[in-house]
Formats: sequence, structure tokens, C-alpha cells
Amino acid sequence: MERLISDNKTYRHYEYTLENEFEQIIVEKSKQIFGSNTVYIDIKKKIGDAIVTIPDGYLIDFSFAEKPRLYIIENEISIHDPYKHIGSQLLKFGISYKASGRNLKKFILDYLIANKEYYDFVEKRSKTAGYRNIDAFLEALIFEIPIAAIVIIDKSSEELENVLSQLTMDTDIIEFQTFVDGNEKIHKFLPFNEEIRDMEEGNKKDINVDELDTIVVPAQAEGFQSEFIDNNCWYSIRISSSMVNRIKYIAGYQVAPISAITHVAEVAKIDKYKDTNKYIVYFKDPAKEISHILLDTKKKGTAPQAPRYTTFDKLTKAKVLSDVF
Repeated sequence: MERLISDNKTYRHYEYTLENEFEQIIVEKSKQIFGSNTVYIDIKKKIGDAIVTIPDGYLIDFSFAEKPRLYIIENEISIHDPYKHIGSQLLKFGISYKASGRNLKKFILDYLIANKEYYDFVEKRSKTAGYRNIDAFLEALIFEIPIAAIVIIDKSSEELENVLSQLTMDTDIIEFQTFVDGNEKIHKFLPFNEEIRDMEEGNKKDINVDELDTIVVPAQAEGFQSEFIDNNCWYSIRISSSMVNRIKYIAGYQVAPISAITHVAEVAKIDKYKDTNKYIVYFKDPAKEISHILLDTKKKGTAPQAPRYTTFDKLTKAKVLSDVF
């Protein structure tokens, strides 16, 4: 079993057996998990009449100031069957939420009114996004902008990926694990929209996250030639649901010994990849070779170990990799 060590203390993995306990810690740590540009709405209300579902909560996400989005939250523990507990719940919600949109809007508005700090935050951000008031904002959020889902689970699995791949709703997975030493607890998780948050928290003033439109993917030489160059696609990419419809270009970073972004292509479409919650990106035309954007070895942490986002404008102007991110 996995262990964590800190200051001569060894923390062992804690296995959640009660969903209520897991959900409580998620609510407590919601700001750390989802970030300061979000509002976690901790309400459980029945949605639908013919098909009844009760989500664990909702998230209003302002990561992209001009295009906020609503997510439903499913907090689950891995000992539960992903088909019965997660797949069926999300499917039921996807079927019934539009018909119950008025009730959903009322639930969320009542929650915000009862929590003035959240109400003021949403009111301010909704006006930044171009809405005249919260009522108009919630109307658009529920009825005009496609809803997405976030599944928070203590241990992800191929089974869960398979379940979520069958849904038409965009879905993110956040794996949240707890480790204990006596009464002390520490938590391990990958934050929601982590790279977008890294840009904001790192004060990247030369990047406007609302302009992100390019994904850079790391690639080994063999796979790069056979797929990126010969088949005009790249697959098995983990892309956050908030970015799927924003990506217009894909760039290939060839790992050592080349260590450079060498090619770029315009994106034709992005689909789910097989029975996974990952994606395949199809190119509009064959990838074009560009002046190589080399890894500047004097700056650590710039070589992408996983997909990263940037703007096409920054990519075309970059001389070295640190100019891209």
C-alpha cells in the first residue's frame, strides 16, 4: 500500500468506507480542490419527476471569465460499483435536468441568497461575463451552456473511465486520496483545472486564460512519426472538459534527444478515445513543421511531461520553450 513520508513521519493510505465521510472532507477542502474562481454549492435536492436523481452538489466555475460553466458533482468511493452508483446517476441527471431546470435554478439561487459572500462573488463575476444580473446568468448557465460533471473519487479505475466514456456529458475525474498518521491527515489530489490555476497563481501576466486555444503534447519519436505525422491525429490525451471546445491547434513536443516543439496542426475535431475518458484529436490538414522551439536547459520545469495549454500567438512567436508557457 502506498505511503507518504514527511519529517520522519510515515503516513499510510486511508481507505474510506463511508461515502458521507468522504463527501464531508471534499466539502471542507473544496476551495483547495476547485480553486478561488469557483463556488461549490453543497445542496442535495431531487431533480426530475419521472427519473429521479440527487446530485451531491454543483460547481459554478469562473476559470474562464467570459465563459463560466456549471458542473454537477458526484462524490464517490471506489468500493462502490461505478456502473450502478456513478454511471446511472449521471445518466439520470443528463436525461432529466433540462426538464427540471426551473427547480434547479431556484435551488441554486436560494443557496446563493442564503450565503451573501457567494452571492456577491457570483453577481460580480456574472457581470464580468456580460450578464445583466444573477437571474439572467443562471438562466444561461442552466439552459444555454452545456452542463458538465466532475467525479471525485478516492481511487480511479479503468472501469470508471469506461463508464464515463459512454456518456455524452463532458466529465472530469479528480482522484482525492487521504493518508494518516495517528490523528494527523494529509491529502493528495490533482486540482481541478490545475494548469489554468497554475497560470493565474504564477501571475503569468502575458497569458489571458480566455485566449487559450492550443494544446502541446509530449511525444516519443516512433509514435510521433506514425500518428502525428502519418495518421494526422494524436490520441489518448487527457484534456480537461473546460478546454475541449477551446482547442483549435495542437503542437507536438518531441522528447529527448530532440527536445523541441517541431510541428503544429489545426484541429478538425476532438472525440472520446475508445472506452476511456481521454480524447483523440484529428487534424484538419497534415501537421506542418515549424522552426524548432527548443528546450532552454537553463530553466527547469518547462519540458512538458503531460499535455499543456498555451495560445497560438505565443507559440508562433516563441524562440525557446519557456516562451510558450
